[in-house]
Amino acid sequence: QVQLVESGGGLAQPGGSLRLSCAASGFTFSNYAMSWARQAPGKGLEWVSGIYADGSDTIYADSVKGRFTISRDNAKNTVYLQMYSLKPEDTALYYCAKDIVWGVRVMDAWGQGTLVTVSS
Repeated sequence: QVQLVESGGGLAQPGGSLRLSCAASGFTFSNYAMSWARQAPGKGLEWVSGIYADGSDTIYADSVKGRFTISRDNAKNTVYLQMYSLKPEDTALYYCAKDIVWGVRVMDAWGQGTLVTVSS
């Protein structure tokens, strides 16, 4: 079955950086777009970024554009989210997800999440 396992979360200071990883298994990873989404305490789910199956295209929410970079290594079945210039409002549980199809932001599998806390 599909499994997505996130890692790399933790505590960062404002202005700092973190890199999240998501290890995928149970499907042909290189055939599917992948996304990252987040849920801040007391708020709804927010889509953050997506990457095409072969990595040739990426998209970002306005809230993270210019600060976050999504990438993938299809040889390792892993998708990454490099986060720079972190802000307290980036504090959230971050999920990776498998897209049903590129561009429509509909996902059919989710990881368990990794917690990012941005605080001084």
